[in-house]
Amino acid sequence: MRGKANKADILLGVCYRPPNQDEEADEAFYKGLAVASQSLALVLVGDFNLPDVCWKYNIAERKQSRRFLECVEDNFLTQLVSEPTRGGVSLDLLFTNREGLVGDVVVRGHLGLSDHEMIEFSIHGEVRRGISKTTTMDFQRTDFGLLRTVVERVPWKIVLKGKGVQEGWAFFKKEVLKAQEQAVPMCRKTNRRGR
Repeated sequence: MRGKANKADILLGVCYRPPNQDEEADEAFYKGLAVASQSLALVLVGDFNLPDVCWKYNIAERKQSRRFLECVEDNFLTQLVSEPTRGGVSLDLLFTNREGLVGDVVVRGHLGLSDHEMIEFSIHGEVRRGISKTTTMDFQRTDFGLLRTVVERVPWKIVLKGKGVQEGWAFFKKEVLKAQEQAVPMCRKTNRRGR
């Protein structure tokens, strides 16, 4: 899409990923996406058929879905659909590489006999600077002394005694994550190109 006087050009892509697509085809798509995401302004929309992805926490059950999340993160893309689009899951997604480029995202209604919800959105002529609502952990400002103290307070030998591997791992992970919440400050996520 060309902006006025060839300024603010926007690359708009539409994608359909079949549910049974093999990993080789996925990898070819990821290579193309890496190139496309280098454009100044990218909007990518489509049916990606990844029902096991939880976009709220950026986690997935299947290996292919986790690889997709990794690609999205590696290319600094933001997924903007927060509601289910078909059968209670978000199959249809909307990505951008610039904050403020896309707004007014609404999921509603069906087009014809489709069983997918429509996604309506606005593409702004210029990238608008918005305040990021996405937060991430700022490991550079971690209080390692506090982290060590909180972890050392747990009587590990006592609490892990008699627990199986899975149960022990679950307890260990829960305690480390609690310590991390206390010792690692949160900060707003930024889009830093070339990082």
